[in-house]
Amino acid sequence: MSNRPSSQYVAWLIAGTVCMVFLVAVVWHFRQNASPAQQLALKASRVDLVGQMQTALFSSSESEKSAVLAITDKDSQAFADQARAATAEVERERRELNALLVAGGNQREQALLAQFSEAFAKLQRIDEEVLGLAVKNTNLKAYSLLFGDAAGTLAEIDAALSRVISKRTDTPDAKQVILMAFGARVGVLRIQTLLAPHIAEESDEKMDRMEASMSKDEEEVRKDLGGLAAMAKLDGDADLTTAASRFAHYTEIKTRILALSRENTNVRSLALSLNQKRTAMVLCRDALNALAEAIFNEPIAGVTYGRPAKPR
Repeated sequence: MSNRPSSQYVAWLIAGTVCMVFLVAVVWHFRQNASPAQQLALKASRVDLVGQMQTALFSSSESEKSAVLAITDKDSQAFADQARAATAEVERERRELNALLVAGGNQREQALLAQFSEAFAKLQRIDEEVLGLAVKNTNLKAYSLLFGDAAGTLAEIDAALSRVISKRTDTPDAKQVILMAFGARVGVLRIQTLLAPHIAEESDEKMDRMEASMSKDEEEVRKDLGGLAAMAKLDGDADLTTAASRFAHYTEIKTRILALSRENTNVRSLALSLNQKRTAMVLCRDALNALAEAIFNEPIAGVTYGRPAKPR
């Protein structure tokens, strides 16, 4: 397959370049021959363009946060699309402003726009990572499994083992049955209680320790269920068979939960949004504020902005 750009793409690229050059030439000519009133109008258009960039940047940030906090894939994707659209608008306006400053701005204004452009490029890279993680919602899916299928299966195991105990309460082996059945019930419950903090955890090392503890509990549950199955009077017991089969299903759910938890997309996207994204956003905002002020304070012959031309 050829990687060469299509003729239509090349045509658009050439047309865009020609338009940009034409715009620069027009603005340069206008600035060189404009009256103070016309120069003031040009200044106002540049300040207004910076304001539009600030608005679009804020809109992008708000949509990004909504994508991170949304609880469904559909909502996360919708907000992520809005964030990307607003970011694209900032980029379009940045290019337009750059053309105006090349033709009619001073070095300080151009330097401030370059400063913004650098910060904005970093912000875009962070945004793409945040949004790419946010739309996966793996932590939310893990919680859904934990409090849905896993909790329901745990209840079935508990009920089945309770019936096993109730049938053997008046038999000589009642104490042995109760100890092993309760041991299995408690072991599954311990696994269940460790899954929630595992889903919320950011550290791989702490996740490793939790998983090691869960593995030990799982071994104990299997040992207790195996001990019950080895008792002659429980051979073929329907409730014990149910408990064993539901525990096998529970371990499958647990494996899925741990895999989703390890991806950690909600935790990671939130951490990025609250840390790196916030820092990059402050740099972009400060650069735009300084740029707007620099453009506004750019002197125009005969214009004093309400101040005396020759103060005493």
